[in-house]
Amino acid sequence: MKIDAFIKFNESNIIKTVSDLISFKSISNETGNSEMPFGEECKKALDYTLELGKKMGFRTKNLDGYCGYIEFGEGEELVGIIGHLDVVQADYEDGWNSDPFKADIRDNKLYGRGAIDDKGPVVASLYAMKYVAENLKVNKRVRLILGLNEEKDWKCIRYYKQLEESPTISFSPDADFPAIYAEKGILSLEILNKFDLNGFEILDLDTNGNALNVVPQFASIKLKYTGTGNCLNFLEEDNIKVIDLGEKTFKIESNGISSHAAYPSKGKNAITILLKYLLKYIKSDYIQTLFNLGFFDMESPEFLSRQDITLPTEFFESSVIQDESGILTSNVSDFKYEDKCIKIKVNLRVPVNTSLDKILLQYRKLSNIFENLQVKELGREEALNVDKNSFLVTKLVDIYNKVTCSKKEAIAIGGGTYARAFKNCIAYGATIPGEPDMCHQVDEFIKLDNLFLCCKIYSQAIFELANNN
Repeated sequence: MKIDAFIKFNESNIIKTVSDLISFKSISNETGNSEMPFGEECKKALDYTLELGKKMGFRTKNLDGYCGYIEFGEGEELVGIIGHLDVVQADYEDGWNSDPFKADIRDNKLYGRGAIDDKGPVVASLYAMKYVAENLKVNKRVRLILGLNEEKDWKCIRYYKQLEESPTISFSPDADFPAIYAEKGILSLEILNKFDLNGFEILDLDTNGNALNVVPQFASIKLKYTGTGNCLNFLEEDNIKVIDLGEKTFKIESNGISSHAAYPSKGKNAITILLKYLLKYIKSDYIQTLFNLGFFDMESPEFLSRQDITLPTEFFESSVIQDESGILTSNVSDFKYEDKCIKIKVNLRVPVNTSLDKILLQYRKLSNIFENLQVKELGREEALNVDKNSFLVTKLVDIYNKVTCSKKEAIAIGGGTYARAFKNCIAYGATIPGEPDMCHQVDEFIKLDNLFLCCKIYSQAIFELANNN
């Protein structure tokens, strides 16, 4: 059977499988439960996928609920496909036009959290495996590895590597076509400092538990007026809601637009919106200084490219940190207020030729301006930079171009994929060049035509990688 006929025959099965997976609210949360280390919904998603793989005739294995894999073929060498079944938070109230955890098809698009990141591409890969296993011959084993903690700490994939062999060659269907040869470094930090607002007691700061790798769509502050004069009259604005709680206590909420932290300029940061609003009413040298430094800039915050940081007004020249992999990006993802201290979390995507330690040092130099400032490193992922002329990159780009009649070249991204976890591995799809990147966004979707196209591309990639000597 030809691949086009196979896909046509299995269209409804592919759609149903993606839809079933979307129904699992598989937001990874560490539970301490040995039977479901990342929560019940992640367990259900993994069990469902492994059971489907078994029904297709593949070998399957559940690695203690941390992750699992589906495999076929024989041979010493192993071709890997590295995907994940966990997703980021989504709520209907965020502005979705349908329940994010109930697949909905509109205008030939399949909507739902995980449709493109990464449940849809995982299913396309699984059916591509089915086609190759049933219709072609390979001389290597092919293994689809299924992670459950990709959106947070990658404990799933680290657990896999402790117990299982690493693939000889592999790809991760979790980014963009035609192929990704470089991924920026990732650095996550928490900045802790004393903080107050003149005339107000800060009762709470909140972002609804926003993830590090998502531009926050919501932020709020709860304030109680403690001054002696008349209380300020906070006025509502676009994207700002003011709730009078009585007894001179107010809750001020801001609404932005979420996007993936790798591309923060595609969103609107609710934290930044809220803090700019507060400056209109309340004098705060602390907040103003942060803005002067460029702390909230989404691209190459000014203070990161300066040798000396002593005064917040010393910067006169425009300077950026960038290379062939793109410009440094910054996402202020979360803030909290505890023990009269503000805790701000930042997620940075650092160009491949820039040291993560250099960027960390620049943040620590902020203590030259802010007394008792502390910087805590929450996590890091070193950059990935694969030779554009390597066999893996050129082969996968060639397959994409032949299937789509294109002439595209490999690209670099700010996102971080499982490709970093293994040698001889790169990200490969599933977003098509020119299409909007819907990862982590409201109304996430994958076009059905693109879902089926991915299956076709991945089947060819599996066949050629599993027969290369």
